[in-house]
Amino acid sequence: MTNFSYVTSFYLSDYNGMKDLKPIYFCIFLIIYITIVAENVLLIGVVYCEKTLHEPMYLLLCNLAVNGLYGGTALMPAVLSNLLSQSFEISLPFCQTQIYALHTYAFIEFTILAAMSYDRYVAICHPLLYYEIMSQKVVKLIVFTWLYPMLAFLIVFIFTLQLQFCERTIEKVYCFSYILVKLACTDTSIVNIVGLLSVAIYTLPQLAMICYSYAHILRICVRSFSKSKAKALRTCTPHLLAVINYSIGCFFEIAQSRFNISHLPYPTKLFLSLYFLIFPPILNPAVYGLSIKVIRVQLFRLFNRKSRQVTNNVAKRAVFIAHSK
Repeated sequence: MTNFSYVTSFYLSDYNGMKDLKPIYFCIFLIIYITIVAENVLLIGVVYCEKTLHEPMYLLLCNLAVNGLYGGTALMPAVLSNLLSQSFEISLPFCQTQIYALHTYAFIEFTILAAMSYDRYVAICHPLLYYEIMSQKVVKLIVFTWLYPMLAFLIVFIFTLQLQFCERTIEKVYCFSYILVKLACTDTSIVNIVGLLSVAIYTLPQLAMICYSYAHILRICVRSFSKSKAKALRTCTPHLLAVINYSIGCFFEIAQSRFNISHLPYPTKLFLSLYFLIFPPILNPAVYGLSIKVIRVQLFRLFNRKSRQVTNNVAKRAVFIAHSK
């Protein structure tokens, strides 16, 4: 009978590449996390405060921003904490928690993008019925975009929780399900099959919805192109950029996880590994904030109001100092 020494913590080996420049990497990741939080909170705040933005499209956009905060918080505090430590270790429970958070973030992101593509399809292909259709469905869509990925991944995650591990080196700066399963010393054939099936189940419906929506949008615009259609089509640009950006990140993650890229420089490998977790939460608010005029106007108003308040406060303080003298 074989005796196994089951591990209860894992060593994140990719942090070794940061040892010589830990302060620099810490500052970079701290700035990235602050940027993610600031941009997404600002976008949520603008939509929440401005009543004219209380529409289905912007409510879905808010959920995209909330998910960006969710994904960024699942990753960045752990990275910053590990950079401050010397061991680069992570406990099994925390590793499993991070896996659940990061994977559900990824599936929720794609599901929200699919829901937003449906919103654009209704807006362009059925403009007269848009508010009637979306006002009835937007709450259901929002609940679905969160509940479905959370519950669906939980089924796969339960299989992972039952594994026992004999190896403890994870060649990443965060825990990832595919790599963790490879470290198991028990039979993983069922987990691998369920994992492959789950990827198809989680991604094909969303991909089908995005392709279906834009196929109909292009058909309508080509058949009857007008100024109103052109204006509506422009609202699809930030969504398409978000989909492309996220797809690039997923491609990078799959490529560097499945293929041998040890010959690449360390910063390049780190960039490929973190792209889908960092750049969508950073770029989505920036793209939507700059591309959509209504949001851009509200942001400018907000900053102008703040600058006027600062100027008035400085002026009042100067007058008070002058009188006191």
